Amino acid sequence: MKVIDKPEFEALIDEKISSDRRDVVGVQDDGEKYVFDDLDSAGDLALEYDVTMLSPKKYLMPQRETILEYRDANGEFEWRAKAEPDGKVIVGIHPYDLVAIEQLDKIFIDTLRDEPYRRKRENSLLIGVNMQDASETAFAASMGTATTDSGYDLMLTDLGETYAVNIGTLEGKEFLNSADVRKATAGEVQEVERIEQEVVPDLFERELEFSPALLPTILEENYDNMAFWEDYSEKCLSCGTCNMVCPTCYCFSVDMIRDLGTNSGRESRRWDGCLLEDFASVAGDENFREEVAERHRHRFMRKGWYIYERYGDIACIGCGRCTSECVADVADPCDVYNKLYQEAQAHAQ
Repeated sequence: MKVIDKPEFEALIDEKISSDRRDVVGVQDDGEKYVFDDLDSAGDLALEYDVTMLSPKKYLMPQRETILEYRDANGEFEWRAKAEPDGKVIVGIHPYDLVAIEQLDKIFIDTLRDEPYRRKRENSLLIGVNMQDASETAFAASMGTATTDSGYDLMLTDLGETYAVNIGTLEGKEFLNSADVRKATAGEVQEVERIEQEVVPDLFERELEFSPALLPTILEENYDNMAFWEDYSEKCLSCGTCNMVCPTCYCFSVDMIRDLGTNSGRESRRWDGCLLEDFASVAGDENFREEVAERHRHRFMRKGWYIYERYGDIACIGCGRCTSECVADVADPCDVYNKLYQEAQAHAQ
């Protein structure tokens, strides 16, 4: 573990803004919410934030992106992959969002071998920061995602006048080469451990009433509990906001676009969401998840059961974004999972 003075860290980030081939982005206060955005200066960083509106997933899997470009050359179809820009230096990622990125890596790199994602991910440098505040809707401590020992190149912990820096990768170590850092003292190491074990868990007002290890079983047993899903989704607007702000949702739609009056076009993809009414629409005017209760159920099943069966991960990281952004107040996974658990306990008596 290393230690860096805060002015020295800001100077390092300012240096990277001017010299790194990659864009440097970080958490900033836009006056209404915290957001990840391009940094003009390290002084714009707001590392004491509670939660950002969107996760850093947006830099690895953009909301819209062109995958390939094509043209019809004298009857011969030619295509080329869209040239990818360099990755990003992303500053200020909370542990739960690092966990989400690790889950996306399993899907897009280990399983799908998705080249656009892989290139952006492998060319990016991730600088995490241990939490100093938490959203009132978050429950990451219950999900085991409030702290992490993996998924980052560097991890910062605020010690007042300094940051303790855990180095996770060789690239992270090299990132610090031009900075004045020193080895952490035994007392500083102990303070980081105290913050992670005692301070961070106490930031959260909400919690699951049971171990998340029980979640897949609880959901499986309630798949056919349509009375619950219909009641809970009664006010759902099917707007898909919960999908769009979720750091682990990865569904997308692909569009083939032909430029009018030309012999060229492109293939692009955009975020999609299972709460949208037409998400499960297929040819023949059929929709195999036509009712809002079915879509609502699918979202929660996917977060707590389906993804676990396939990848071994609970895909809800407890960030609370879906809860805070849902205008109908029906997207709260902590509430849904606790109510299902309470029903199970009542039936067991």
